[in-house]
Amino acid sequence: MIKVLGEATDEMVAAADEAFRQLGLEGDCVAEIEYVDKEDMRALNKRTRGVDNSTDVLSYPALDEIHPFTYENYPFEYDDYNNGVMLGSIVICREVAEEQAAEYGHSVTREMTYLFLHGLLHLLGYDHEKEEDKRIMRDTEEKVLGAIGINR
Repeated sequence: MIKVLGEATDEMVAAADEAFRQLGLEGDCVAEIEYVDKEDMRALNKRTRGVDNSTDVLSYPALDEIHPFTYENYPFEYDDYNNGVMLGSIVICREVAEEQAAEYGHSVTREMTYLFLHGLLHLLGYDHEKEEDKRIMRDTEEKVLGAIGINR
């Protein structure tokens, strides 16, 4: 099970639970979500990735490899307070999400949930720069969103 720390919507929590189920993950883990404005996202993107522009979502994974989420597998990453392995942080820019929702012609809820799910998949080790991971990410995103009733 994935516990989400921060201002997660019901849809984000449902997406996390469904992704956990669909990916066949085991144990308990924790992901953090934060929101920033465009200026802060630009500064964060520049500082951490060397890209001087704002973006929709950034992920900061805490793990190098994914194993069942137990204390035995992750003694240093295990968060005793939240009873799970810390996956990392997801940062979303609401302003960019709202612009993209309007551009793509769907709801802000769908866009925010998609961005959260996309960031979560990065925390779980997927990288869309790799062709195989990109396919898995896209398939998982669509299946998860469809399963929780968030369609285009």
